[in-house]
Amino acid sequence: MFTGIIEETGTVRSVFMHGVSGKIHIRAEFVLEGTQLGDSIAVNGVCLTVTSMTSDGFTADVMAETFRRSNLGSLVTGDVVNLERAMAADGRFGGHIVSGHIDGTGTVSSMRHEGNAVWVEIRTSDDILSLIVEKGSVAIDGISLTVAEVGRDSFSVSVIPHTGANTTLLQKRVGNVVNLENDMIGKYVRRFMDAGAGISAGKSHITEDFLRDNGF
Repeated sequence: MFTGIIEETGTVRSVFMHGVSGKIHIRAEFVLEGTQLGDSIAVNGVCLTVTSMTSDGFTADVMAETFRRSNLGSLVTGDVVNLERAMAADGRFGGHIVSGHIDGTGTVSSMRHEGNAVWVEIRTSDDILSLIVEKGSVAIDGISLTVAEVGRDSFSVSVIPHTGANTTLLQKRVGNVVNLENDMIGKYVRRFMDAGAGISAGKSHITEDFLRDNGF
């Protein structure tokens, strides 16, 4: 479990592909503190398991499903990525509940300055957009952000200077692909509502006699 509060940015040293899966090696410093083999680190919001470590980096396996759902497959040597260790049980919950399980991707469609902030517009699919609400939470490349505006085929966030300086988001350009994770609570609510709608649409086995026999 993560919070979307980025701890540092790391640099891609290499991406090795073996068919549809592969390995990624990241240069890092801060996130290595206290990290052991088997621990989880979010790379651009993708929860990865540390499989090997050096004094200045770590390696993680990346399966085919992860490459399909995220932008990790487009990373090349030298790219900068957002990093966050899994949340400690006694840590502060500074962002929102982030699982590190990417729902899909979006594309940066515009960036504009407003005072000390930068508005970033992300165009994405209807499936992802249907779970995004104004003033709700979304993770973009692992960064916990508040949705400032929702449009017909896109949504926007307003990025403060601290977030811009300590993450990769404002280094993006129009057309760049970013990883998106919807708010976990919203996903469960929709799932339960869809399940309830399915039950309602079917034939109910609860009859007046059933209710009477059971004390109602």
